[in-house]
Amino acid sequence: MRRFIDYIYIIIGSAVTALAIVLFLNPARLAPGGVSGIATILYHTAGWDLGTTMIVMTIPLFIIGIRLFGKQFGFRAALGSVLLSVFTWICTLAFGNGGILDYSKEMSLWLSALYGGVISGIGMGLVMKSGSNTGGTDIIAQIIARYTPLSLGTALFIVDAVIIAASAIFFGIETALTAAIVAYITGVAINKVVLSMGTNYAKTVYIISGHLEEIGIFIRDEMDRGATIIDAKGFYTKESRPMLMTVIPNQDISLLTRVVHRLDKDAFMIIQETFHVLGEGYTPIEKVASDSDVTKR
Repeated sequence: MRRFIDYIYIIIGSAVTALAIVLFLNPARLAPGGVSGIATILYHTAGWDLGTTMIVMTIPLFIIGIRLFGKQFGFRAALGSVLLSVFTWICTLAFGNGGILDYSKEMSLWLSALYGGVISGIGMGLVMKSGSNTGGTDIIAQIIARYTPLSLGTALFIVDAVIIAASAIFFGIETALTAAIVAYITGVAINKVVLSMGTNYAKTVYIISGHLEEIGIFIRDEMDRGATIIDAKGFYTKESRPMLMTVIPNQDISLLTRVVHRLDKDAFMIIQETFHVLGEGYTPIEKVASDSDVTKR
């Protein structure tokens, strides 16, 4: 049931994001980042089909993602990116490339920025809530975050900033600045949809529960993450009881919360922002150590 619900999130989220792209962002020539932003630039400059361009660009990134992050990552990323491309193609057939606003009116650009940003943020948030993503430049950002000291949020910002800067060359500085506003609105909408989804890419979670064994097994086997048992003592009761600590990527927080609630409705969870995680599965510690050595020299 959990996986079924996750796939429903991916399907609905991809469809909602595609609607935002076709009805608002592409007609207004707004490229706020991502593969859809690149596809928007190529559509208006070279006439390339929006959905087809998106999936063609995603394929090599998808292959790289599988090699670096494993088959499960590859499948989910591929599902999100393929569905987004397919829904974009379907929406284009249904509504055309002109959108639903009259762009001879100046206000239409701002309406596209507002509604396009909010709707695409909701769609992307639903996809991320499932533990997946829409592929494309998200994969590039994850690769950057893994092999550099940069957080995922910073890496995403850099990648999107490059795309927005490229749109300024083709569409003008005013349109590019509007696209930057769209990127901000999208980020705010994603934050509202995905539990505790900030600019940082991971959370540290502390769990006190009478079912730590089941929770730990789920984290290890289903989420492919490590966990640590910490001895703790209640201040008032003076009773000793174990506490589980784990570091989880943002997109997996809602999943872990649901599972903990299902196993133990009386569980106590503390979720904290984590700005930098070094070690297996995250930024390689030797990378940061070597960079520090270079700085010292």
